[in-house]
Amino acid sequence: MEHVADILAGAAATASLAVAGFFAKFWRRTRDSLFLLFAAAFTIDALARLVLSAVQVSDTAEPIYYLPRLVMFGLIAVAIARKNAPGKGG
Repeated sequence: MEHVADILAGAAATASLAVAGFFAKFWRRTRDSLFLLFAAAFTIDALARLVLSAVQVSDTAEPIYYLPRLVMFGLIAVAIARKNAPGKGG
């Protein structure tokens, strides 16, 4: 059953990296910072999933386990707030 979890973690990391690639492509076309921050967020997610699947984590309740997710969702929140701020978001 551990192998299935590793395979699913790898698939999720690959999907996050693909999503990051699409956002980076949209950023290159539009230079909209929303896409750049989303690309950074999904890249962090992909790297975190890759590292966490490669390293044995003794306790998933450790705060370091959730730090990449906190950064990822923080970047997404900042991107959305900047986009919706009046006169900003370009």
